[in-house]
Amino acid sequence: MPFIDVTIGLGRSPEQIRSLIHELTEAAHRSIDAPKENIRVVIREVPETHWAAGDVTIAERRAAR
Repeated sequence: MPFIDVTIGLGRSPEQIRSLIHELTEAAHRSIDAPKENIRVVIREVPETHWAAGDVTIAERRAAR
């Protein structure tokens, strides 16, 4: 049973999240022939102030642009 766990920055619409779930499910189904009913997808949304790389948050990167 494939388990796909995705973490993204907060801010996508419900339609975008739904589309991502669909596309990930389809990709797993096509690539490893997993039955769709056995594929699990979890989307975790993280606020931009809680996600950093190189000690700079996504929010700080956006503000600096």
